[in-house]
Amino acid sequence: MRRFALALSLCLMPFATLAGGLGEMTPAEKEAFHAEVRQYLLDNPEVIVEVMQVLQDREAQTNQQAEVAMLQTNSAAIFKDPASWVGGNPDGSVTIVEFMDYRCGYCRKAYAEVEDLIRADGDIRFVVKEFPILGDDSLISSKFAIAMRMLHGDDAYKAAHDALIDLRGSPDAETLGRLAADLGYDGADVAAMMESAEVMAVIQANHDLAGALKITGTPTFVINGTLLRGYLPEADMQKIVDQERAG
Repeated sequence: MRRFALALSLCLMPFATLAGGLGEMTPAEKEAFHAEVRQYLLDNPEVIVEVMQVLQDREAQTNQQAEVAMLQTNSAAIFKDPASWVGGNPDGSVTIVEFMDYRCGYCRKAYAEVEDLIRADGDIRFVVKEFPILGDDSLISSKFAIAMRMLHGDDAYKAAHDALIDLRGSPDAETLGRLAADLGYDGADVAAMMESAEVMAVIQANHDLAGALKITGTPTFVINGTLLRGYLPEADMQKIVDQERAG
């Protein structure tokens, strides 16, 4: 309703200008003016549709400009945060940053496609932002992955990340202890690190960054200068990568 009212006011502007402004009209002139406008819109309803389209285009442009500004302001935290794991080609010409949650069905759906895209393209730098928002199991899973990286490095993180994406049961202490052991690490050490302030600081920083970027769901991707909210098939992501690479 608010958008319609704004569109209608844009339609009325030319009439008000021609009439010298509504404030300068007599009551009789205003009544005649209103009748004329009403009849004009009844005779030409397509004008409202055209104005609505112009308004939508302007809003889209404004939103896009605001997103670009947000990305520029937070560029270092998005692309150069040393607490975030980096995969793919570290020197790639395009960077994809994913805000993800291990319990998110669409994150799991996107996982294989993003992996294929990075492998097939060969020139993509990939950054993962642990962004648990779907409850305690999400938080525990992220704490496990981050703890693995802090204790054992990037390769251990990637192995844990991949395993957690595939995990269908609850990430309870027994399950995570077994997972750590399967990956060749001491589960007790990982469990202790999971409860550290350092691990929670990484998660909090990612939540703060998501708030600054107005990110409320997963997966959310930043592809160079493009903010993509939600799942997108591999072919469509490749198009965005190509566009960003072309400048």
